[in-house]
Parts: sequence; structure tokens; C-alpha cells
Amino acid sequence: MSSYHFSKIVHMTFDEVVASTKQALAKHNFRILTEINMEDNFKKALKLPFRPYLILGACNPQLTYKALQAEDKVGTMLPCNVVVQQKQDGEVEVSAVDPVESLQPINHIVIDQLAHEIRAHLQNVIDEVGQTNAQTRSQD
Repeated sequence: MSSYHFSKIVHMTFDEVVASTKQALAKHNFRILTEINMEDNFKKALKLPFRPYLILGACNPQLTYKALQAEDKVGTMLPCNVVVQQKQDGEVEVSAVDPVESLQPINHIVIDQLAHEIRAHLQNVIDEVGQTNAQTRSQD
């Protein structure tokens, strides 16, 4: 994979995609450490309008612990970012960093193995966004 991220368009509202993304992350044992609302940030700091754009800083504690045990500076590359954004055409896109690509500069076999494991989890998260809410609604 040559891209530094993977993405998909989800046919739901922005808020529904955010909720679905959080559910999918939790299902794969990711905790959300940070939420950065770029729309609010640009409005407050620059007095400029911007579309809804949320950066979720996610961490799988077990895998992160293993990574930090193997290479203590890997923390400079964490957490894994997942973005939900309203596109110009009104569609909502969810994207996740590809940890295999982002951690490539670290030449360490354990980090490489963990990056591949995290990639698989994040790809599943992206695949499941939009499906999680539909399953929850059908159970109500």
C-alpha cells in the first residue's frame, strides 16, 4: 500500500459517522485520547469558517505498551489518527493513518509487526464505520 491513509465515504450525517467511528474504535480496543475539532479551532484562532473536521487520536493500550517496550521513542509517532470530515460536496469521509507507512522510518522488527497488526485493526474500523449504527438501530 503506497498511501499513508485509508478512507471511505459513509452515507450518514457527520455526527452519525463520528458516533459510528467511536463505536468501531472501541470494538477494536482503541481508546480515544484526543478529539481535535478543526472547525472550532480555525473559527476561534483565525476567525475563518471551515467544514466539520474532527481528528480522533486513538490508542490501543495493549499494542501501544508493546511498542513502547520495544522502542521508547515510538511515542513521537502516536497516537493513531482517525479523521471524520464533511467533504465539499456534502459527503462524509472517514480516514485512518496507515501505521505501516507512518512507522516505516523505525527499523525494528517488533515495531513492524505491531504496525501491521494495528493496520489490520484500523482497516477493520474503517470498514465497520456506517455498519455499526445500522446494527445498533436494528436491535432497538
